[in-house]
Amino acid sequence: MYRHTKQVVSAGVPAEQAKKAIIMLHGRGASASSMISLKDHLELDGYAIYAPQANQHSWYPYSFMAPVQNNQPALDSALEVIDELVEDLRQKGIAKENIYFLGFSQGACLTLEYTGRNAGRYGGIIAFTGGLIGEELVKGNYKGDFNNTLVLVTTGDPDPHVPVSRVNDSVEILKELNADVTLKIYKGRQHTISLEEIVLANEILKN
Repeated sequence: MYRHTKQVVSAGVPAEQAKKAIIMLHGRGASASSMISLKDHLELDGYAIYAPQANQHSWYPYSFMAPVQNNQPALDSALEVIDELVEDLRQKGIAKENIYFLGFSQGACLTLEYTGRNAGRYGGIIAFTGGLIGEELVKGNYKGDFNNTLVLVTTGDPDPHVPVSRVNDSVEILKELNADVTLKIYKGRQHTISLEEIVLANEILKN
């Protein structure tokens, strides 16, 4: 499971004909197909839609707050999958500022980790219940300038997998990299995606 294959489910407009693209990252135990089914609730007209599949349905073996070395080499392999997908989209003519990211749970953590390590002007970043990865956050890992990229970060309070304190710490780092972050914390919300979160995500996707 530690080296992810390059399985990707796609939908929407072919990348060569699209002006925008979105990379959707599923959570632990889920699948690319289940993640891409969210498209029916999202404003993705004209988008090329891509959802990579993690080996054995998990991007890395342990909690996102475990020591990073415990989640290697799976974590580096997962980040590499995203990076290759981004480069492929750019080669097909989609500019970085027209690439969007969306993830849920483990996929949200991976979304924030990848974009935080490669900060730049993206179309938008949506992290449904996630935070940056590691036992301790090392600010030196996160580089670049988001140049006011819109970022939505949501979570429940409490959430069984993602402590609110880690979400807050992650948001602060993203802001230091010039992300325009909207943070929503929902008291008592279960580990799921609510209708309100979909509405907020669509505000970003319509840009």
